[in-house]
Amino acid sequence: MAVSERGPRERMVFSAAQLIRRDGVAATGMREVAAHAGAPRGSLQHYFPGGKEQLVNEAVGWAGRYAGNRVARFLAALPEPTPGALFAEMVRQWTDEYEAAGFAGGCPVAAATVDCAQASSSTREAASAAFATWTGPVGQALTDMGVPEERAGALATLMISALEGAILIARAERDVRALTAVARELGPLLDAATRATTVRDVG
Repeated sequence: MAVSERGPRERMVFSAAQLIRRDGVAATGMREVAAHAGAPRGSLQHYFPGGKEQLVNEAVGWAGRYAGNRVARFLAALPEPTPGALFAEMVRQWTDEYEAAGFAGGCPVAAATVDCAQASSSTREAASAAFATWTGPVGQALTDMGVPEERAGALATLMISALEGAILIARAERDVRALTAVARELGPLLDAATRATTVRDVG
């Protein structure tokens, strides 16, 4: 959905997520969000009576839902879905962005966690929920591809943890090296989880 097709409230949540992923929470002001969203500054108080903290928490929630919803799109793009191929698609989203537009943006959930988790319990809880919203669809996708349920959640956490760490390193180095490395090294491990299931079933 294009920004112009969103209502003013949705535009402000979206804009907050985009500014947080670029500048962090501390550097993202309410005025900047309103300007980015093309919304009257007075509407911020109307839509977000809890102020900046409420807006940040909603932006974090939006980011978690966005990441979770992307899993189905990644799977649909694969001719033969495998855990390793899914992870490669998750990584490719970031390598494509960085190679096309530079390294300005990161994950808004990670940014909010770093900036606010200690100072704001509500933001920490919002970030935790956002990661769960993302991890859940990844874990379900792994289960659907034959990964045992008892491993799917842990492997989903591994995938997201590796991706988030590689994003951080890529931004520091201004290079996609870390992203391509985690995709290359984790792919065989992830695919082996389905092969191990097949071997047990045959045996």
